[in-house]
Amino acid sequence: MVDRVESADISNGTIVARSTVPSESPVFEGHFPGMPLVPGVLLIETMAQTSGMLLLGVNDCSAMPFLMMVDSAKMRTFVEPGAELEIEAKLEHEGSGFAVTKAKIRVAGKPVADAQLKFRTVSFDDNALAPLVKKRAEDVGLFAAIERSQAAESS
Repeated sequence: MVDRVESADISNGTIVARSTVPSESPVFEGHFPGMPLVPGVLLIETMAQTSGMLLLGVNDCSAMPFLMMVDSAKMRTFVEPGAELEIEAKLEHEGSGFAVTKAKIRVAGKPVADAQLKFRTVSFDDNALAPLVKKRAEDVGLFAAIERSQAAESS
């Protein structure tokens, strides 16, 4: 869901990512025929993935964040194919194997969705999932965004 991480400020616990909704997708066949819309659950997943990237940055890719709960989710308007999503997440709490973020999505500066997301974080240890998750984080630019933020702080 996340195409690229634009910024990640680990010291402030914030991240901004982008995602372009595909023009065509099988999901649009059922949501809704003749009027394709992104289902709310996919908007929540997009916020969860962005929050997950933030948590990977915060814990230096030592633990996998698993979505446990979605609170106060609001879908404020419809999202159509081709929309450019700006996703922001802010860390509210992290520790003892749990994390809480607040996330929101905007399209063209207008609010689309927001929610509080709660995660369980589980150590990767020697888990085979770790290299795949790290590769995905690298592919979307998480580490480069963190480096840019750290360079800006030190200058």
